[in-house]
Amino acid sequence: MIVLDPDYLILAANAAYRRQFGERGQAPLGRRCYEVSHGYSLPCDQAGEHCPMRKARETRSPDRVLHIHHTPRGPEHVDVELRPILGDHGAIVAYVERLCTVRSASAQPSGAGLVGRSAAFGTALAALQRVAPSQLPVLLLGESGTGKELFARALHEASPRAGGPLVVVDCSGLSEALFESELFGHEKGAFTGAQARKPGLVETAQGGTLFLDEIGDVPLAIQVKLLRLIESGTYRRVGGLETRQADFRLVAATHKPLQDMVQAGQFRQDLYYRLAAFPVTLPPLRERRDDIPLLVDSFLKRGVGTAPALQIDPPALALLQAHDWPGNLRELRNVIERARLYADDGLITAACLPPELLQPRPGPAAGLPPQTAPLTPPSLDDDAALRLWVAGFRGSRREMAQALGLSERTLYRRLRGLQPLE
Repeated sequence: MIVLDPDYLILAANAAYRRQFGERGQAPLGRRCYEVSHGYSLPCDQAGEHCPMRKARETRSPDRVLHIHHTPRGPEHVDVELRPILGDHGAIVAYVERLCTVRSASAQPSGAGLVGRSAAFGTALAALQRVAPSQLPVLLLGESGTGKELFARALHEASPRAGGPLVVVDCSGLSEALFESELFGHEKGAFTGAQARKPGLVETAQGGTLFLDEIGDVPLAIQVKLLRLIESGTYRRVGGLETRQADFRLVAATHKPLQDMVQAGQFRQDLYYRLAAFPVTLPPLRERRDDIPLLVDSFLKRGVGTAPALQIDPPALALLQAHDWPGNLRELRNVIERARLYADDGLITAACLPPELLQPRPGPAAGLPPQTAPLTPPSLDDDAALRLWVAGFRGSRREMAQALGLSERTLYRRLRGLQPLE
């Protein structure tokens, strides 16, 4: 924690901040917070970041944001909360800033867990940090392969239930009878083959987190019992009469459009609203192109054992960043594992990659007007021209942001605000 004056100068710092950023245990008093944490010469908002002080100054209330700070250990995700201190006449005289390092995700290559630095990844991670301390059910939405189980594990580890178990239930491919038995357990003799009492996964998850993966595949008949479990916190084993008390945090995930399934009568509306108390959309890899070098380094660190570490050359990395990755992280990991087998000299080159990655990228998406994107970036106020220019752009997101004169985070917010084509 630190105390700042309205000009961003650090007035006081606790021992944890001094250990992180001080020299010989001394706090960097008299320096500006953005110089210490980011290495910037300007406040965060002038460098394209969200500045909590500016927001708190405008609203005269606390503000919270996820930043990447440059620490002696390297870049780290940090949850920043800033509160203004008001004087006798209502003027802001100082600010108190609390900084918590996010342990569940890495901003540098890592051998395990969530990895990313892009704006899209940061948005999902910030939502995760918001909801983790609560007991709200969380619904993870995203395409197949976007890392929903990794996010569920990170949510569990950041929650007060981190000391309990994380129980994963794969809802796809389970019949109605088997699903009920797996989830709630069964008594001896409940059905043919039930030769002993068996506790269910709900019971196994006591004190921890129950993760229902691919919740969209749950049969309608079971959805009724699942809704009762969530609303009452009670259940009965198959073949049993005793009502048992459940104690778990619910996290669900799906790649299916649950709202469309509700409209089609394929998913219960009441269950959907119980599950979607806090929805978090995970970005596909094509929206995280700038994370690909970081992810590749991380995959190369994993499963190495005693083998020498591999490297990837720039042309091969450029091909990976140009691919649209319909299989997302799972597809990228498989491509890297395949390329590892062909890198006889310890270097992954373009020749080590699958043939489909060597093909040139397709032109603008189908349905766009038959025009070419202009070389000169359009006005940011012209949605139609900006949408066309973005569709025809063939560089990375970082290069796109540079061409438009924006930071990557600002670009991501601007792209999300574009209206779709009619």
